[in-house]
Amino acid sequence: MAKIEELVRQISDAKLRDEIATEIRELKKQKRFGLVFEEHLPEMLRLPKAKIRLGNLVAHRDAPGNEVWRVIGSNGKKAKCRQPVTLGKYDQEIIKEFPLDELVLVVSFGGPIYPILTPVDRVERGGPDKPWHVLINADNYHALQLLLYSHERKVDLIYIDPPYNTGARDWKYNNDYVDKTDAWRHSKWLSMIKKRLLLAKRLLKPDGVMIITIDENEVHHLVVLLESLVPEARLQIVTICVNPSGVSGQGLSRVEEFAVFCWFGNAMPNRTLDDMLTSNSEELVRWESLMRGGNAWYREVRPNLCYPIAIDAGSGRIVDVGEPFSEGRRSLY
Repeated sequence: MAKIEELVRQISDAKLRDEIATEIRELKKQKRFGLVFEEHLPEMLRLPKAKIRLGNLVAHRDAPGNEVWRVIGSNGKKAKCRQPVTLGKYDQEIIKEFPLDELVLVVSFGGPIYPILTPVDRVERGGPDKPWHVLINADNYHALQLLLYSHERKVDLIYIDPPYNTGARDWKYNNDYVDKTDAWRHSKWLSMIKKRLLLAKRLLKPDGVMIITIDENEVHHLVVLLESLVPEARLQIVTICVNPSGVSGQGLSRVEEFAVFCWFGNAMPNRTLDDMLTSNSEELVRWESLMRGGNAWYREVRPNLCYPIAIDAGSGRIVDVGEPFSEGRRSLY
């Protein structure tokens, strides 16, 4: 902006210079420091069990992505569909017929959807006075929408484990896998997570806590996004060691993931005598490592774990395994 303002001052026409300077001042009011990303088109959701009617948007069940068609006619067995195609300055239409059982209803986020909860199964392992849990199998966006009817501003804690956007096949945007070659993959991820964070925020109590686990692919983008969405919350990033031996990558090996804590109101962690890192007391949980501990690898404790392996010198293949060594017999390592 400073460069533009300097150029404006060089305009000789005083009236034009003042008008442009005024517009720039108004523009600067809208500019703020923070995350800038493309708000993508609304996500498309497939409803495989919904009945298809005239005028609905549909997609082929087996087609990747969201190649969407509009139903313009149906005889009960087949649907006549239209798809607009833009070629240069001219708009053309493609008309095609599909068997109805090969199509699935498609709705865009923002369109009217009225989700309901249908009980599927129940597991009872405690009395009526014991805590109970509900598992909702649904698109998370619409599950959050549904919960707002009964739980808005009533939830103490929300834990979110979103797709990490590693570039592998770990999540889809508009029914397409987003890989590392997609120039908009970070932008699509932010568009996806922003919608859900705004709903999750409405569920929390004024002194609630939201925790989001994430890795290095999106942690920086996520934190900046949270700073704009929940400015009233106190943000804290906690490092989680998930693989002490390291995950191989380009250059350094990664051992950690992250948990981003959003503390609202007076919410604070409870103090505890266990630092969850260095305590060796047998009465406390070894939070620092849930891997198997103890001395089970010593020969005197597990003698059957020490046995000879015969390897073919030519092929390098294991060709035989012998009986465990007898007590006192030495072996080569």
